[in-house]
Amino acid sequence: MSSTNRQQAATPHPHIGMWVTADGRIRQELLPSGRYEEERDGRKLAYTGRYTVDGDHLDYFDDLGFTATGDVRDGVLYHEHLVLHRER
Repeated sequence: MSSTNRQQAATPHPHIGMWVTADGRIRQELLPSGRYEEERDGRKLAYTGRYTVDGDHLDYFDDLGFTATGDVRDGVLYHEHLVLHRER
């Protein structure tokens, strides 16, 4: 593995982490493995799947077979009809 590839592998994408709606009802964690886990109204793993990132655009591929998209703009994740903020 080249030093550039090792550095990229060691540097997580800036969108990885926990994203939450303002009311806290929906929590979506983007994992470094390219998977996501979403909790809704306290139901852990309500949705799970994989995601890809191209710049600030995300494509979701849910384990149940549906797809969705998201875009990060000004530090806010707009995921279909949801507005999520990074959990600090």
